[in-house]
Amino acid sequence: MNKETFKISGMNCAACATRIERTLNREAGIESANVNLVMEKGTVSYDPAQISQDEIFERIAKIGFQAHPIETQEQTRARKARELKQQKYKFIAALILSLPLLYTMFGHFSFLSFVPVPDLFMNPWFQLILATPVQFGLGWQFYVGAYQSLSNKSANMDVLVAMGTSAAYFYSIYLMFAHAHDMGHVPLYFETSAVLITLILLGKYFEKRAKGHASDAIEKLAALQVRDAEVERDGEIQRVAIEEVKVGDIVRVRSGEQIPLDGTIIEGWSTVDESMLTGESIPVDKVKGDTVIGSTLNQQNFIKVQVTHTGEDLVLNQIIQVVESAQGDKPQIQRLADKVSNVFVPVVVALAFLAFLVWYFWITPFELSQALEIFIAVIVIACPCALGLATPTSIMVGSGRAAEAGILFKTAEALEQTHHIDTIVFDKTGTLTVGDPKVIAEHRLTANNVVGSYIKSLEQQSEHPLSKAVVRYFEHEQIRPVEDYATHTGNGISGVIEGHQVVIGAISFVEQHATVDEVARQTVTDLQQSGATVIAMTVDGHLELVLGIRDEPKVEAQQVLATLQPNYELIMLSGDSETTARAIGRELGLTNVIAGVKPEEKAQVIDDLQQKGHQVMMVGDGLNDAPALMKSNIGVAMGSGSDIALESADIALVKGDLQHVAEGLKLSHLTIRNIKQNLFFAFCYNMIGIPFAAMGFLAPWLAGTAMAFSSVSVVLNALRLKHISK
Repeated sequence: MNKETFKISGMNCAACATRIERTLNREAGIESANVNLVMEKGTVSYDPAQISQDEIFERIAKIGFQAHPIETQEQTRARKARELKQQKYKFIAALILSLPLLYTMFGHFSFLSFVPVPDLFMNPWFQLILATPVQFGLGWQFYVGAYQSLSNKSANMDVLVAMGTSAAYFYSIYLMFAHAHDMGHVPLYFETSAVLITLILLGKYFEKRAKGHASDAIEKLAALQVRDAEVERDGEIQRVAIEEVKVGDIVRVRSGEQIPLDGTIIEGWSTVDESMLTGESIPVDKVKGDTVIGSTLNQQNFIKVQVTHTGEDLVLNQIIQVVESAQGDKPQIQRLADKVSNVFVPVVVALAFLAFLVWYFWITPFELSQALEIFIAVIVIACPCALGLATPTSIMVGSGRAAEAGILFKTAEALEQTHHIDTIVFDKTGTLTVGDPKVIAEHRLTANNVVGSYIKSLEQQSEHPLSKAVVRYFEHEQIRPVEDYATHTGNGISGVIEGHQVVIGAISFVEQHATVDEVARQTVTDLQQSGATVIAMTVDGHLELVLGIRDEPKVEAQQVLATLQPNYELIMLSGDSETTARAIGRELGLTNVIAGVKPEEKAQVIDDLQQKGHQVMMVGDGLNDAPALMKSNIGVAMGSGSDIALESADIALVKGDLQHVAEGLKLSHLTIRNIKQNLFFAFCYNMIGIPFAAMGFLAPWLAGTAMAFSSVSVVLNALRLKHISK
């Protein structure tokens, strides 16, 4: 299966997006199609053996929309600016033509009889000349949209607009000719159709402007991308386009320049501003051997960087892809709104006809003009634009705001589901702790002076964080050849050095290979109660060495957990002994600690909690926590750099800051609350507006004004999420 994302233009409301999805999902060879109205993008998974991208574009064109490949950021910005300008000019033209017609409304109200209305403005032919270009020129887009919608056996906002304004326009023409000899006493409705179209065009202009602001987060990220780099090649220094730089190239970065691509410093040192990536304003010290991220700012000194990632593999591009994916996703709450929108328009048309018949035959018998006004008002007030915009705009702004803070929700579903979490499980090492363990105590139980050499030689074979701490501690010891090296998962390691059998690991594992006396056992207990992880070494069955290794809690851990505790059940998972784990737990203010858990057992702990009815978030480092992250309702990966794209997690915290767990939960709550506010407003607007219009309390032009600004108000409410403090 291929998965392609492309631009779609010509969509006006949620029904348009739904129609495209429905059309594509019926096609053979297409597994799934998802259309994002706000982003104006479609994502299709399809079998290229059955259907090509060109054929997909043709299917979309047949129902009246235009699909084309993704543009560059510059092209997108230029196109949006052009479309916004066109929308503005259309509104201005409609306003100029409609103002004289709007002015004639003063002549319809006796209490405004003191306002002078020129005879020319009341001339039917003058009104027709002004209204016609608005109706069929500036408003032609609504006829096209209505035709395309109806030809595909659906109905969208364009159907309502076209029906309402056409009814007013053509009824006015009928009145012109039916009362050609006595027009002085017959009110026309040209101003109704023209003013409605003008107000809707104004609403479209504001909506387009607001939607442009909603995508600011992605545009800001994309704008950070570097265009070229200074590269060392064949003994020469060349300035080349960023697309021509390859993995392994050496790039030169001066003070004050952006680092062009992800890489490793091979010469020099500096401080780097990574705020665009992490949201953290404090620069980070970087020395030879450290990794740097493309588009971050080199603040202090000249450095040379060897490129490790280019193109789509760059951290910045991964962030953009993750955010776009989340913004293009549909959470359950939006799918519900889409279903409502699909049946809403036909129901509204039926209600409008019913209101027309009730007024025409019962309330004001055979008063066609009054019944028609009611019909038009109901049609116009019910346009479901606000309903279609309620969810995608909030998702777009919320996920974009999260990305700016270094919190990447990979899907809109993750953003929504985070709202339901009641239990948070933290892995200890690298999540609640710094992830850089150090040896804090050494107890030699014999006079054997080769134990340091032996433990270093064996531990350097392992990639375990504790092994690295031991190797650093014994860095000056001699390395000796190791034979028959073996890893005992979750317990320790063993091997043969100079003919001696050496075993290293947890005290429970070592006890299987040597006798642990009371003195050694007390030493182990004391170290564990101080929060240290204890490992021991035996040589030929004799206990030789006990080490205490401690991974200090993160500075922010205690405060973050204290913030979360009132609202969530917090649990710490650890592979350490009960005594060690509980010592760290007490330090952090946690009472719910599950210790002695091997990596492969973490997922079972999550499953047990879910079986009890809990909605579980698992927070881990994304390495040996992958099964638990995938099993949890929401998996959160702590990390930076390449860890961003961890497939096992639903949320990636770019900086690895625990504070972002709390911020992510807050953003999820605020975004879902914002969506509910939007949906509530959209539903209430229609539920209140339709009866008012049906009862004759809303003139068509007033209904049009309310409809236009309801859409804008929903988008503006979503944009409030942009201003949440970090």
